[in-house]
Amino acid sequence: MDIHHKTAIITGAGKGIGKAIAEALAKEGVQLGLLARTASDLEQLKAELTSTYDIQVFTATADIGNSEEARQAVASLAASLGRVDILINNAGIGSFGKMVDMDPAEWEQILRVNLMGTYYVTHELLPGMIAQESGDIINIASTAGERGFATGSAYCASKFAVMGMTESLMQEVRKFNIRVTALTPSTVNTPLAVNAGLPIGEEDRMMQPEDLAELVVAALKLPSRVLLKSAGLWTNNPQ
Repeated sequence: MDIHHKTAIITGAGKGIGKAIAEALAKEGVQLGLLARTASDLEQLKAELTSTYDIQVFTATADIGNSEEARQAVASLAASLGRVDILINNAGIGSFGKMVDMDPAEWEQILRVNLMGTYYVTHELLPGMIAQESGDIINIASTAGERGFATGSAYCASKFAVMGMTESLMQEVRKFNIRVTALTPSTVNTPLAVNAGLPIGEEDRMMQPEDLAELVVAALKLPSRVLLKSAGLWTNNPQ
C-alpha cells in the first residue's frame, strides 16, 4: 500500500524510536504531526526533516499522561494536518526496581503515561478515523508486555495492558477498515534503556531505533486486507 502523502501523528517523537519513525515516514513522503514533552527536540527534528524532505511537519508539546494536555495537543495536530491516516503510539517511560521498594506515585506515573496516555491520544483520534473509514494505529509495546521480569512490575503491567487494549480495539474497529497493531521489540538502544540501566551490550549487536522504524514502514505498506495482531523484533545481543 502506498503511504506517500498520507498523514501521521507520532507520540514521543523527540528522540529515540519516535524520532527514527518520524525520519523513516518523512522519507516516504508522509506529512507529520510530532508530539513530545520537549519543544526544543521537536523544533530541531522539524528543521531537519523539512530541509531534507518535501513534507509538512507540525509539532505540539504535552505530557500525554495528562488527559487535557493530550487532548489539546492531538486536536491541534489533527486540525493542522486536516485528517489523520496513521497514529504511532510510541511515547513511554520506564523505571525499574523491586515492587516493595517502588513508591506508589512512581508506579502510577508509569501506568498513566504508558497506558492512559496511549488511551487519551487514541480516543481523541478514533472518531475521525471511524468517520473516514480508514486508519492505521500502531502501538509500540514491548516483549515486556508478553513476559514479566524481576524489577519490571510497573513497566510490564503497563505494556501487558497496552497489548490487551490493542487486541480489543482491533476487534472493535476492524469493520471500519482501521488496523490496530502492536509492535513488541525487546530492548532497543535508546535513552530510556540507557538511563534505566537495562542491558544494552555490544553496540553493533544491539537493536537500533532505525530497525524498529523499518518495521513500522513495512507494516504500513501491507495491503489494507492484511491485519497484524502483533509483530515482534528481537535483538541479536544476548540478554
